[in-house]
Amino acid sequence: MPRHLLNPMDFSVEELDKLMDLAGDIERNPDKYAHACDRKTLATCFYEPSTRTRLSFEGAMYHLGGHVIGFASADSSSASKGESVSDTIRIISCYADICAMRHPKEGAPLVASLKSRIPVINAGDGGHQHPTQTLTDLLTIRSLKGHLDNITIGLCGDLKFGRTVHSLIEALSRYENVRFVLISPPELRVPGYITEMLDHKNLQYREMQNLEEAIPTLDILYMTRVQRERFFNEDDYIRMKDFYILTKEKMKLAREDMLVLHPLPRVNEISVEVDDDPRAVYFRQAQYGMYIRMALILTLLGLEVQ
Repeated sequence: MPRHLLNPMDFSVEELDKLMDLAGDIERNPDKYAHACDRKTLATCFYEPSTRTRLSFEGAMYHLGGHVIGFASADSSSASKGESVSDTIRIISCYADICAMRHPKEGAPLVASLKSRIPVINAGDGGHQHPTQTLTDLLTIRSLKGHLDNITIGLCGDLKFGRTVHSLIEALSRYENVRFVLISPPELRVPGYITEMLDHKNLQYREMQNLEEAIPTLDILYMTRVQRERFFNEDDYIRMKDFYILTKEKMKLAREDMLVLHPLPRVNEISVEVDDDPRAVYFRQAQYGMYIRMALILTLLGLEVQ
């Protein structure tokens, strides 16, 4: 049976460490892996728009020497004719060796995995999970901080619908002495199942609204956009979208070694003037995303490079 990645918790901490070690080796020795996926094919099945995640997967496979097939929206697939996810993955399994799937409905990649003959990677399902973004975040923090334990991380913005936030909190909850500061307006607070998990594990967290008050205490600030596509009411979106904007002035309150991450795309929640601050690492974060996806493809395909 193929192994899938549907949730960051599908990998143990030890497996995550091995995956990040492999990604680090890929970064340092890209030529070593240039033909690791010769004659292998990745299918990218994206039922909703994406730039970074889809291109990152495609770039990862090309840098491994493999091929890519797929579609970039539901409109350009047989889903527009009513084909089910289960039928689509059965067909894709005939053509490809591994599949990355993004879908607006929670649980769709899980449904696909139950019928697939090839590994399925969840590339984002609704407001639920985004495990490869979480792997990207973990690799970024570990590469630039040197460790994933003993940190205080602030997660700011849309914590209700932000699947990247949910996945990252779950993943970091397995490391020692990680403290969470959850910064959001009341309407966009993190879902109850997340705080229940933190309570169950007896982990430290604070929920607050004031970004300026939180910044001085943080090792990591993880900014997120308010996602228009998750709102049912346009007026609610307009009211929430400018709630937090990270500026140069606010960055003066932060520690000299604090890192600013963002899963991107950004709208206006981080001012462009912050981009020149060496603590703003969100574009480097995107680069790490390709390395970790290369490592994940190799791992799920069971390929080893000597």
